[in-house]
Amino acid sequence: MDRCRRDPEPPGEICQRLLPFGIIEDVAAKVTSKGQVTVPKAVREALGIEEGDEIVCHVEGNRAVLAKTADFLSLAGSVAAPAAKRNAAWDDVIRKTRSTRAATQR
Repeated sequence: MDRCRRDPEPPGEICQRLLPFGIIEDVAAKVTSKGQVTVPKAVREALGIEEGDEIVCHVEGNRAVLAKTADFLSLAGSVAAPAAKRNAAWDDVIRKTRSTRAATQR
């Protein structure tokens, strides 16, 4: 049985036990007067969040989901692009995309 569920922690203490599959339960944080929250150490460690990393928050109903944003440079090459479309100027890509969308909406 999970000790976190069986024996409540003293006031102000929250169980920060890592469960199988990297699930963390019952980790709390306080909101400051400026609306800031410190991400608890157990959550930072589970997500691999380090100083300077960016995170994204997504609201689902009455919950907020926190995730570490991907390092886009590490994603380079993960999506195959046809040879004819490689090294295209970004302005050209945007212009072609907008004109294609405009043509299909008519």
